[in-house]
Amino acid sequence: VVSMGEGESFVVADIPGLIEGAHEGIGLGHDFLRHIERTRILVHVIDIAAVDGRDPIEDFHAINRELKKYNPDLAKRPQIIAANKVDVLINDAFLKGFTTTMEQAGYRVFPISAVTGAGVKELMGYVYEQVKALPEPIVYEPAPKELLFTAVEEEPFTVEIDNGIYVVDGPWIRGILRGINFEDRESLQYFQRALRQKGVIEALEEKGIEEGDTVMVGEDSEFEYIP
Repeated sequence: VVSMGEGESFVVADIPGLIEGAHEGIGLGHDFLRHIERTRILVHVIDIAAVDGRDPIEDFHAINRELKKYNPDLAKRPQIIAANKVDVLINDAFLKGFTTTMEQAGYRVFPISAVTGAGVKELMGYVYEQVKALPEPIVYEPAPKELLFTAVEEEPFTVEIDNGIYVVDGPWIRGILRGINFEDRESLQYFQRALRQKGVIEALEEKGIEEGDTVMVGEDSEFEYIP
């Protein structure tokens, strides 16, 4: 949580860097991309010093290609660039050229140093103003008559912990999973309600689950627990 003073704040999620092929699940890509789907603005932290010989502009475009392949909507979200490591930058002309190129493409660039803190306050101030300017997110509450499935009768299920992952299973759970379209918001909401109504969420909480923990439902459906 980034505090802006006087009770004003916003939430920032630190997502590890994506690698090529992330949209196919390479390098835990799907896990990271699922986190990104919950954001409304993307801030790219780019190594402007390029100490390892990488091309910051190509790195930026490579990430956007992965975003677009996974979910085209992600690449359309507002994006800001934090040109990091200016404290070890040798060639200022490179930063100027990078900034010119990216701003001509429509992206706002903020030179920063995560080590010294230079430019971070200005970056966070701009991000906060952009967040405030966004329209309120739409909350979908489908009417019961639009539900795609009929609630199941209460049946047994198991909740186990395997290497830190909460594993939930049961015949009726697998039956529901076969009919769920996880690309459809209403279908997903129905599934979440079924788990809560049948006591699965309560059982997970009794096992000590916390926000951000991983839940495996059935054989291969993996989720992040969000209360």
